[in-house]
Amino acid sequence: MIEINLDVMLAVNKMTSAELAEKIGITQANLSVLKTGKARAVRFSTLESICKALNCQPGDILKYVDEGEKK
Repeated sequence: MIEINLDVMLAVNKMTSAELAEKIGITQANLSVLKTGKARAVRFSTLESICKALNCQPGDILKYVDEGEKK
């Protein structure tokens, strides 16, 4: 399972979801789907825009967690 840690990076950068959505050119609704882990896919261009806006690496946002290890 892939965990999304976007809230952490938003807090580190003192940015709201609305500000990020506007900065990267997606709707707040689509950003919410990504933040909650309900997105089935993410475009590399979107991931690149998020990383640029938050000055981070993809690994700061996305984390693989083995289903068997998560408790």
